[in-house]
Amino acid sequence: MNAIISSILLFIVGMFILSIVIETAVRRGINSSVVGQFLEKKYGVKEEKESFLDDDLDKNG
Repeated sequence: MNAIISSILLFIVGMFILSIVIETAVRRGINSSVVGQFLEKKYGVKEEKESFLDDDLDKNG
């Protein structure tokens, strides 16, 4: 019974991490694309939503 619960918990955690990775990759891909830059210049739409994921260890300072 413990093996089933731990498997389900591990699956849920893995899916959560995978969804964060996919969302970040898609957002950065769209923002760095030609179309994304064009839309940002034309409409001035820049989403400045702060997230705990923006505070990663790669940043210096």
